Amino acid sequence: MDASTLSRIGLAGLAVMGQNLALNIAEKGFPISVYNRTISKVDETLHRAQSEGPFPLTGQYSPRDFVISIQRPRSIIILVKAGNPVDLTISALTEFMEPGDTIIDGGNEWYQNTERRIQEVGEKGILYLGMGVSGGEEGARHGPSLMPGGSLEAYNNIESVLKSVAAQVDDGPCVTYIGEGGSGNFVKMVHNGIEYGDMQLISEAYDVLKNVGGLSNGELAEIFEEWNRGELESFLIEITSDIFKVKDDLADGDLVDKILDKTGMKGTGKWTVQQAAELSVAAPTIAASLDCRYLSGLKEERESAAEILEKAGLKEEVGGVKSEIDKKRLIDDVRQALYASKICSYTQGMNLLRAKSVEKGWDLNFGELARIWKGGCIIRAVFLDRIKKAYLRNPNLASLVVDPEFAREMVQRQAAWRRVVGLAISAGISTPGMCASLAYFDTYRRARLPANLVQAQRDLFGAHTYERTDRPGAFHTEWTKLARKSSAGAFK
Repeated sequence: MDASTLSRIGLAGLAVMGQNLALNIAEKGFPISVYNRTISKVDETLHRAQSEGPFPLTGQYSPRDFVISIQRPRSIIILVKAGNPVDLTISALTEFMEPGDTIIDGGNEWYQNTERRIQEVGEKGILYLGMGVSGGEEGARHGPSLMPGGSLEAYNNIESVLKSVAAQVDDGPCVTYIGEGGSGNFVKMVHNGIEYGDMQLISEAYDVLKNVGGLSNGELAEIFEEWNRGELESFLIEITSDIFKVKDDLADGDLVDKILDKTGMKGTGKWTVQQAAELSVAAPTIAASLDCRYLSGLKEERESAAEILEKAGLKEEVGGVKSEIDKKRLIDDVRQALYASKICSYTQGMNLLRAKSVEKGWDLNFGELARIWKGGCIIRAVFLDRIKKAYLRNPNLASLVVDPEFAREMVQRQAAWRRVVGLAISAGISTPGMCASLAYFDTYRRARLPANLVQAQRDLFGAHTYERTDRPGAFHTEWTKLARKSSAGAFK
């Protein structure tokens, strides 16, 4: 083919995310070739490129034609379902690719699969990137947050493209080279885990305000809109306000009240919690959000439990609480509790990233990660800029909770936080995310924990030994023998 007609980049996999990212790339002036096994998806993308553009986008109908339509060294993004479909797509494309070409997987892939594929295609001289893409369909079309990890050479080949299509914030495009291996996928996975926690905390704030405070959906829309102008400003707070404004077009009332209370998931939250456990990193807020999704799926069991426990004498306490509530104070308390809980959730995610970075030698830049999450992605929030600054002040920061600025804010908000959690417990409203965040904060801030008793128990039944506070070394005690001897002496 004539070099002047070759595309700058290629994209295979034209579901909505793939189509939108391809159109984003083309709209930024980069000629792009697209391919999908289903021919109609190619035609659909071509039609959109003309109607929304025209944009420099060409469609190809076979893997061979697709690959040879891209200029060398070729860079091809694949956006297909994680797992075996990715392997099948790689197999079909690499048959026609050459050493020095690059594959970029933009799906939510398990990081170890990416590391395996890096080795496999590397044997053919092909470069590989596992690139997290956040922002959903809208972000893909108009500017996502991009988290590419793997070959630095591969990243350099398409850096100009990625910087152009990524979301743009005040301190640059929301993309950076994450690190080697599967680091990009791992960072995106933890991003999604933080997202789980964020969504759970917002839902709990909604539950308390609605069922304890007695606020209407109209009032909730106004509250969240106001919150989005302050310290809680974020994508998720903004869209929550919008959700409360939508009327049901199939029946009377608001649409949010007609939605079945069962939460879906695709697996990244579970992976995050599993990795936290394997790395011995506490992530209770994220784990609580995952547990709540599991419990939400037990809809029939929960309805049955509610009926059985009511017959057993369980009474709702919400009504009595409502009559005594100071709504203005409750709203402000919930705002503060939500903010403090969110700090704990982000802290847990960043600590998990740090632990994995140390284990794998990725040398992750946590301030830069906070920066690229400021735009495009689902967890984008104004306070990410402050997280970035915290890591600039101290790149080795042990926890966001002990950054001087965040520490001051946590202390200022803890009274309101405790009031909300206590009120919710009294009313029988579950707030597992807020409770987990508060317990995390209270455990982390204490210089001495009751773990000394746990160690004594372990030593008694398993001779696991223990350390002392006043001298070095490992110690073992014959606890039962000494206790009986002490008891016998007491009765003499």
